[in-house]
Amino acid sequence: MMKKVMFSTLLAATLLGAADYSYELSPMIGVALPSTGQALKDHSVYGAELQFNDVASAIKPEISLLYGNADYKNSTVNTDILRAAVNGVYSYPKINTVTPFAKAGLGYETMSEHVYDNSNSVFADIGAGLKMPLSKEVALKLEAIDMVKFNGFNWENNILLLAGLNFGFGEKAQPAAPVAVAPKPAPVVAAPVVVAAPVVAAPVVVAPADSDKDGVIDENDKCPNTPAGYKVDKDGCFISMTLHLNFAVNSDEIDAADMPKVGEFATFLKERPALKASITGHTDSDGSAEYNQKLSEKRAEMVKSVLIKEGVNADRLNASGKGASMPVATNETPEGRAENRRIEVELSR
Repeated sequence: MMKKVMFSTLLAATLLGAADYSYELSPMIGVALPSTGQALKDHSVYGAELQFNDVASAIKPEISLLYGNADYKNSTVNTDILRAAVNGVYSYPKINTVTPFAKAGLGYETMSEHVYDNSNSVFADIGAGLKMPLSKEVALKLEAIDMVKFNGFNWENNILLLAGLNFGFGEKAQPAAPVAVAPKPAPVVAAPVVVAAPVVAAPVVVAPADSDKDGVIDENDKCPNTPAGYKVDKDGCFISMTLHLNFAVNSDEIDAADMPKVGEFATFLKERPALKASITGHTDSDGSAEYNQKLSEKRAEMVKSVLIKEGVNADRLNASGKGASMPVATNETPEGRAENRRIEVELSR
């Protein structure tokens, strides 16, 4: 007869560039390379980019402000250039520790001096880059941006090559682990007192022993020594447990601080060789369905691989993913999305 056990884990990020920080501020410096036919010469630029992560979307809004000073070709005139833009930024799954991203948006360019029909103008931009973590809150940010504007009767391009530091602000608190509540003891009922009758002391009732504290007394417990935190059936045999891990957002790597928990679960399986485990990954709704499906599969495979390294036979393990198709909470709030990022494991004999 099949006996099933379910356990789930909330997934949380600890690396910069994911939604564990409400804001990302990036001071940037670099060079602008105007197109061949443009009147401006190559020139340096510097400024800052501010990204907002508290939105229920895989594409995060960003505001950028860049300043430059350039000379006109064949002229002694130079001009101050101020470029402001609003972009949408999409972060791809990490490659090792590096997070690639793409961006696109609209902006406005102003010039202090107008030569060769150059004028203030709206521009469109598209770009791509990388974030490489240096610490928990700081990453090196590299990006290339193509800014396209219509000047008079000509289309003109400015290729911007930028580098800077990306700082995360407003770290979000992780959901607290559920607290196990011990079973309430049975209420003590005082013996009734009969007037004029001899007083007889009520017998002292000794509660039956429950050595493993699972709520089933020893004489009825068919599965003694159940580990703390496991839910059991009427016979004292485990039916489910919960294991909480931390994953970095857009990552399939288990947080180092949680590896002992996986080791304890591996020991649990090795002591019960008749059990088999089906590991299923789940995600929140951020990102495309195809991306979430692949990410949920990778996280399930990661848990499987760690259990194998801890000595669990691979023939007893199976890994799969459900993407964002089976939420257990709303995806409209950060707390709900955190509950939906989880791993579920079903045990059977």
